[in-house]
Amino acid sequence: MDDENEAVSGENKTSVASRDGSWEIIKTIFYAILIALFVRVVAYEPFKIPSGSMIPTLQVGDYMFVSKFSYGYSRFSLPFSLPLFHGRIFYTPPKRGDVVVFKLPTNTDINYVKRIIGLPGDRIQMINGILNINGVPVKRKRVQDYTYTDERSGTLVRETQYIETLPNGVKHPILEISDNLPQDNTQVYTVPPGHFFAMGDNRDNSEDSRFLNVVGFIPKENLVGHAEFLFFSFNGDAWDLGKWGSVIRFSRIFSVVH
Repeated sequence: MDDENEAVSGENKTSVASRDGSWEIIKTIFYAILIALFVRVVAYEPFKIPSGSMIPTLQVGDYMFVSKFSYGYSRFSLPFSLPLFHGRIFYTPPKRGDVVVFKLPTNTDINYVKRIIGLPGDRIQMINGILNINGVPVKRKRVQDYTYTDERSGTLVRETQYIETLPNGVKHPILEISDNLPQDNTQVYTVPPGHFFAMGDNRDNSEDSRFLNVVGFIPKENLVGHAEFLFFSFNGDAWDLGKWGSVIRFSRIFSVVH
């Protein structure tokens, strides 16, 4: 009888321990999800580069972290862009030359990544492929041509490469197919208060603020964050583990976005 009672008692202890263990696992998962959400909303959010508009700075297949705290927070900092508040809080304006992720003003379900070129009140114009800011041509210096594989056609593309120096001293590369395309000669864009003007570094392959009916001026509320660094990069099928040695761009991993 005593042995039987001991057996029953031992069975109950095992059952209780099993329930306790399951509850600990559930709590651990719950806390992990809360921490992940907190980091995503407050600190960093990962993004993948799907197009070549920012080549050579960013390449198709780059994965980067974007800091959410750099420019403060808006509803677009929240998961699903929940409209819990309007405007921005803890706002710090972006600097000219920053690479930013923002919600497309004409469709806020879509994220774009471009470089900030114009600040509120600036007058921006392209004249024969030369960026002009407030009536002053921006200096550019030609360097070695840049070649890359177009992600749509699979063909090798060779473009003229320049180093452009913005008025605040920020230097960055740009690519040009020609200086005589429609987007190389534009109207004067006067950036409204509370808005920004952004362009891609692959100038003739970028749908950006020059196209007012598609992108246009970017409200400060639409800023998602500042592009910080790459955490992964590949130039092929990342799911084909047998090709990882040839498709992963190891030299780009953990590189800072300038």
